[in-house]
Amino acid sequence: MKNGIVRFVSLYVFNVAVLLLIGVLLRGVSVGWNALWAAIILTLAALFVKPLLRNVFRRSAAKSAADRTKTGEKVVQYVLVYIVELIVWVLTVWLSGVRSTSFWGYVIPPLILLLGWVVYDQIDDKLHAKTGEIYDVVQARVKGGGAKPTASAPAPETPETTAARDELKDGLTPEQRRMLDELG
Repeated sequence: MKNGIVRFVSLYVFNVAVLLLIGVLLRGVSVGWNALWAAIILTLAALFVKPLLRNVFRRSAAKSAADRTKTGEKVVQYVLVYIVELIVWVLTVWLSGVRSTSFWGYVIPPLILLLGWVVYDQIDDKLHAKTGEIYDVVQARVKGGGAKPTASAPAPETPETTAARDELKDGLTPEQRRMLDELG
């Protein structure tokens, strides 16, 4: 469950930023405070609808063209991903307060979302790790009152641990060390 929550939150924050950027860059698109609600729709679509649509389009594209070149395959992949992004954008406009008043307000935002999600994929691991740390801190405060666990007391010093530590330092056993000392 933690993994799902962390993924949702990090993708949600990223989607809010991308939507605000779309609202600033494009004149025919009005986002404003609706970015908060629209980001929920985009996040849910990215987590659930987008993979389903991508699989449907891939299956239909695979049936239609068996002999493609690598370049042609990449072009088909990008076109299919853009179509999925377009569907997700239309759903976002339809289900949220985001408004688009021009043709380009429907064509360009999916491209920006596509570029945004490419960037998100590049920083996903770092963002996921940071969000996981924040989640763990909040969960520890809620459950344990915010106290950090104390470190256990160090193990008592024994001749074996001293010998092992010395061996780690120079790689010699006590017998080899004694023989070298006798030599010189």
